[in-house]
Amino acid sequence: MFTPSARAAAVAAALTVVTAACGAAPSTQTTQASQGGVNAATATSAADFGGFDKLVEAAKKEGSLHVIALPPDWANYGEIIESFQTTYGIKIESETPDAASADEINAVKTRKGQDRAPDVLDLGQSFAISGAKEGLFAPYKVQAFGKIPEGQKEPTGLWVNDYGGYVSIGCDAKKIETCPTSFADLLKPEYKGQVAMNGNPTEAGSAFAGVYAAAIANGGSFDDIQPGIDFFGELRKSGNYNPVETTPATIENGETRISIDWDYNNAAYAPQLAAKGIDWKVNVPTDGRYFQMYAQAVNKDAPHPAAARLWQEYLYSAEGQNLYLKGFARPVLLPAMTADGTVDKTLAANLPAVEGEPAFPTSEQVDAAKAKLAAGWDTAISG
Repeated sequence: MFTPSARAAAVAAALTVVTAACGAAPSTQTTQASQGGVNAATATSAADFGGFDKLVEAAKKEGSLHVIALPPDWANYGEIIESFQTTYGIKIESETPDAASADEINAVKTRKGQDRAPDVLDLGQSFAISGAKEGLFAPYKVQAFGKIPEGQKEPTGLWVNDYGGYVSIGCDAKKIETCPTSFADLLKPEYKGQVAMNGNPTEAGSAFAGVYAAAIANGGSFDDIQPGIDFFGELRKSGNYNPVETTPATIENGETRISIDWDYNNAAYAPQLAAKGIDWKVNVPTDGRYFQMYAQAVNKDAPHPAAARLWQEYLYSAEGQNLYLKGFARPVLLPAMTADGTVDKTLAANLPAVEGEPAFPTSEQVDAAKAKLAAGWDTAISG
């Protein structure tokens, strides 16, 4: 997932219990089983527990859930975490909320067999695909699995998209006379030193998407991310690129007055910043419209496997999906919930307006783009 500094945890630190990252002594993980002898670590649906109520029972017996890279102000995770804890009485330990998707994958690998390993992951699409190929995840199908559109899930449930958004351009309208509405605008001389991103695109999903969107805006495609890499090289040469990673704090102190980020992040910043006298405007670029979703996955070696699966069930419930929507993120079940009347219509109306239907790259296209970016990004921005 995500991004390094942009997953700032300032506004809701009280909602999470931050555990130690590196340096903690390893501990031995024991296999968790639900009542009746069901092995929670191999359960592929609530039915394997004997039904949803039995899953809840098993998860409560474990008593806790370890998550990573879930900033409270990202897609409304602060409220989601608090609501889950209140609903089920299960303590959530939230570690390193400002971590990136690459950090999550690394934690799964390096902490295998340890109690401090993450139970669940919220990953950028490319990292979900690669993690599944590496055999890091457990297959699990939530009760709403059949309602999730094809292409938005791995067929066995190794990963399932949960929410997403469009790449957007946020702008401090009190400091910038005319806010940019396209990637082409970002090259204008009046934006010298102003254009930042939410993380490093070789590590963070939002920044990766920003480069993909720039590619589309400059004659590239899902098969060709190179024009996006070239665009940021040009942005650097013009002096407009700002290497500072965007957070609400960097916006507030004026370090990042223009930020390429997901629309739900930029939209969520706006009311926070308005209270501090900042007019944060959000535009989906007219020349580089790119939509992508993040994905959930269960760690194959989760120390709390029943709680991990209950967390998934909660996120894909109507309540969980509407809480994403409250954070300006577009939940994967939005079409189904719109059809069955469970969507919060007021929250849906608050989403940034976008015309047309989104298109998605294939896993092969994402893998190829990721490799191309890894090979060329440092050269492009360092000269």
